[in-house]
Amino acid sequence: METFDCGDAAKRSTGIASAISALKGGRLVVLPTDTVYGLGADAFNSEAVAALLAAKGRGRNMPVPVLVGSWRTIDGLVYTVPPSARDLIEAFWPGALSLVVRQAPSLSWDLGDTNGSVMLRMPLHPVAIELLREVGPMAVSSANISGQPPAVNADEAREQLGEKVEVYLDAGPATKQAASTIVDLAGATPRVLREGPISAAQIAEVLGVDAESLTGEVP
Repeated sequence: METFDCGDAAKRSTGIASAISALKGGRLVVLPTDTVYGLGADAFNSEAVAALLAAKGRGRNMPVPVLVGSWRTIDGLVYTVPPSARDLIEAFWPGALSLVVRQAPSLSWDLGDTNGSVMLRMPLHPVAIELLREVGPMAVSSANISGQPPAVNADEAREQLGEKVEVYLDAGPATKQAASTIVDLAGATPRVLREGPISAAQIAEVLGVDAESLTGEVP
């Protein structure tokens, strides 16, 4: 287990190289994002994703989201990108918005029981983006034991996850310190599943709909 201070340019470079090596070897890393700290694994390594779920004490019924380093990446991950997704990506990515979309059926990954969907986000954090652009899409969940508060700095992540993680990238406190807003675009109409730093009203404005239609009860 190693921690790298990403506020120091040399240590950041070494830390990212170590994280890349760990991820390619099927091991876990903790990385900073704009919302909370994330626990990450290679999205296409099913054993690593299983280790991530085990480290959190989380079942397959709560599949792992995927972070990407570029909005263009999603074209290879999604069955079809709905216009609503492109509008929201243009408005809020990189940033604190996660989108649930239908995944491409050809993908050879196992993120848990996804029922054919995947939750995607492009984080607004230079360390996360640099790592993602080197390794490709990563399975990333909040860096905490399931049921505990998400870690908003590397120390909190280390206290909860300890030796289960090979590399900790420490970039100071997360900016938002709140989990991302989640919008489900996999169904017939958009739904806000979790309201975070980006409000339902902001989502509604981009989509040209009433905010209540995004958050109300499904009939």
